[in-house]
Amino acid sequence: MNRNFLLLLTVKRLDGTSFHMRTSSLIFRRSTITTMAKRFAPLNKPLPAELDPNVRKLEGVVFDVDGTLCLPQTYMFSEMRSALGIPKSIDILEHIYSLPTPEAQSAAMDSIRAIERTAMASQVAQPGLVTLMTYLDSRNIRKGICTRNFDLPVQNLLTKFLSGSYFHPIVTREFRPPKPDPAGILHIAKSWGLVRKSTGEAGIPRVNEEGHTPVPQGAGEDNLRETTEGEEIADATGLIMVGDSIDDMTAGRRAGAKTVLLVNDVNKHLADHEHTDVVISRLDELIDLLENGLV
Repeated sequence: MNRNFLLLLTVKRLDGTSFHMRTSSLIFRRSTITTMAKRFAPLNKPLPAELDPNVRKLEGVVFDVDGTLCLPQTYMFSEMRSALGIPKSIDILEHIYSLPTPEAQSAAMDSIRAIERTAMASQVAQPGLVTLMTYLDSRNIRKGICTRNFDLPVQNLLTKFLSGSYFHPIVTREFRPPKPDPAGILHIAKSWGLVRKSTGEAGIPRVNEEGHTPVPQGAGEDNLRETTEGEEIADATGLIMVGDSIDDMTAGRRAGAKTVLLVNDVNKHLADHEHTDVVISRLDELIDLLENGLV
């Protein structure tokens, strides 16, 4: 059956931009998502020697930053677009990556970094942040970060609010392609040794000779290369992706992770989105869910 038709799904971001996914890609993703655990084993009891086929061990949690670890600073988006001279309909990072010269891209990136440096001084921790991280550390659950921010605001937040908590890897804007592409989450999974044998599907980021992930113009889900049957590839089905945006939910879903939306007044429409598995209103609400086995 030929599934390569041209119908597009348009998905809106919180900053007003949108991205497209072909329905052919969605069909592929849904077929791979069937391997995702229906629920995670509860953390309030020892892991049994043999797990139910529909239950698996939680291998780690991946977090977004702005709007997830700290309160949203969405005003930055309009300031960035003003600095770049682009309308609300254009994605900021896509615009920068499309500029014709490395010098132009570097100058544009510097302009939005300056805005982020100013904003990071007013970062406010999300309610329940320290309580959740203390709990995850007590349960020896690995923590990673996947964000479209650059590294300085991320490190500022961790130093300011979570100096005793360890996050690794920290995937920032320098890693390409950014969310909603699943490459960053898959990179985290593989760095934690979470791999499986491929059945011959697409599923891992393309890597060039310099070891970087290239981003062809207009690339999205197609930036995942085909694999050969039996090849070792990243397996994110034991992970949870926690975020506040459609980019977070879509990246998590496309990677095969369980997605958790930290809901607020702006993103509440995402609570019913097909890429959202679980909804919480505070970070520490996740504790009870994990203790009893996240469904």
